[in-house]
Amino acid sequence: MHVPRPVHALSPDLVSVLKSSTEATMVAIIKKNQYTRYFSESPVFADFHSALRNFGREDDRSISDDILLETYRTMIPLTTYDSYEPFVAKLLTGTCQEDDIRDMFSSGLPHHIAVTSSTSSLKPKFYCKYQHPGAMRYPFGDGRQTFWTFSLHYRQLVKVQNCNGDIISTIPVGTQSSGIFRARSGLEVENDHLNIKLAGELANSPVAVGFISDYRTFMLTHTLFALANSKIETISINFTTSVVDMIRFMEEEWDTLITSIETGELPAWERIQEVREYLRPHFPPRPERATQLRAVGKATDQPGWLVKIWPMLKTTISISSGVFSVAVPKVRFYLGPDVHLRSLGFGSSEAFVAAVYDPSDLNPFKVTSQETIEYLDLDKEEKASSIIPPWLVEVGKHYEIVCTTRDGLWRYRLGDIVEIAGFDPMDGTPIIRYCERRNVITWMAGGTLTESHITDAILAVQDTLAPIIEFTAIIDSRSGVPTLGYLVEVHGELHPEAAKAPMKLHNELCRLNEEFEPRRMQVPTVRVLEPGTFGEYRQWRIEMTNSGSGQVKVPVLMSDNAAQEWILARVRRELGVESNGGVVQG
Repeated sequence: MHVPRPVHALSPDLVSVLKSSTEATMVAIIKKNQYTRYFSESPVFADFHSALRNFGREDDRSISDDILLETYRTMIPLTTYDSYEPFVAKLLTGTCQEDDIRDMFSSGLPHHIAVTSSTSSLKPKFYCKYQHPGAMRYPFGDGRQTFWTFSLHYRQLVKVQNCNGDIISTIPVGTQSSGIFRARSGLEVENDHLNIKLAGELANSPVAVGFISDYRTFMLTHTLFALANSKIETISINFTTSVVDMIRFMEEEWDTLITSIETGELPAWERIQEVREYLRPHFPPRPERATQLRAVGKATDQPGWLVKIWPMLKTTISISSGVFSVAVPKVRFYLGPDVHLRSLGFGSSEAFVAAVYDPSDLNPFKVTSQETIEYLDLDKEEKASSIIPPWLVEVGKHYEIVCTTRDGLWRYRLGDIVEIAGFDPMDGTPIIRYCERRNVITWMAGGTLTESHITDAILAVQDTLAPIIEFTAIIDSRSGVPTLGYLVEVHGELHPEAAKAPMKLHNELCRLNEEFEPRRMQVPTVRVLEPGTFGEYRQWRIEMTNSGSGQVKVPVLMSDNAAQEWILARVRRELGVESNGGVVQG
């Protein structure tokens, strides 16, 4: 598949095409959602409605598109969850009256309510998701030869009651990926008593696997059904770090998995009893497949192990940019050179931002044309007048994503920072690269410490430390002077000079940000965690937050005290600290 190289400047023709397309989407969203409860009643949008009334028309529908666009640009402020939360809270009360929640953010009733992963806070955010004709599909995979770790977990069901007292809709509250899977496969929550019996159409696993609540058992059971199928062509797992979890779990339970495939008896994993009766009809004995797998063996120290297990494997789809790039080398090791690692796209619980542009590159994305994506200039004040339209962004410059969506967000700050990599030469659409979260910033040694600094520094010292599987960082104040404390899980053994890694990290952080004063910058600490710690962290976090399997992310900078206490209890070794308290010099 040939992908045209992005251009670095827009021709007048491309500017015209991009501007027309963007404005058409913007007008369509305004007209679709301007009479919703949120947009009509929230005081943050009062100036927009007041400006339209100043044109002297009783019926806003008669106002021209040009006036709508200009009023949007000048009167819609930047918004955050603060204005959205009071309205979405009306849907989280258990049973709702239809008249109270219909057309809340978009027309009709939500299909599902997406919950954020609450990466940096125990308090999640909730976003109503509606079904729209021609909506862009996430490239999770498709078909019975796809090992897709879909989840159907929900933390709450919202019942919608009409004026006669009848329940007319049930809305699941869960992960966005769960809602997408339900929408794509037609597995409405009202029919779960029937859905749970199905073999499934979009993935290799039967539907019942998606209802398992225990993270380890959830991953292992999906893996069990995938191992039983020698014809798997695609692996689709949300994050590369979860791919690593899958491989570790498979290695730990290898003999149990093979015996189960041979006999057709499901293992006695925790919480599997919740769905055992629904799984049994889809899991006959496969002694021939068990023999094949025994011949392959648990060769996890050899590159391409997954291809030996699934000889027809062609593609693995997983979010691989940002902090998830840390796990890419290990995933590629197990995939071997001939399996393509593809990104899933750039999306979140709040909005879908961009699709994969070049499948051979994990971090260029083409911005969607189905939502209005604008760009907040990082060098200017954080207000609406600093928003840049897509035809005026500059290649190489960084911006914060601001989105106005069909689901009812208005100039909503995602907090994601992107770099403009170029423009699609066919239609002028910006091609972006994900950089970091804007709010992951702390002050240290006279300068700012960002998510990118923290990530890039630890990746740069792998040749001294060891290959990094996953990491997080905390502010370490044990010495009395705050410094950055890394908590890392490594692949294999530490390198012989690993004790020099803290000093090299210090030098790398000072190189990445010239604002840092090396003499004031304390040497970072590095603590090595027990193998499998981050997989166990995801299990613990899921239980703590009642979130779905596959949704939990590990923060780059961990601030939650309970999470810090949990992970610090699993430190195996601290690097670079001599018996007299000094630091090994690089």
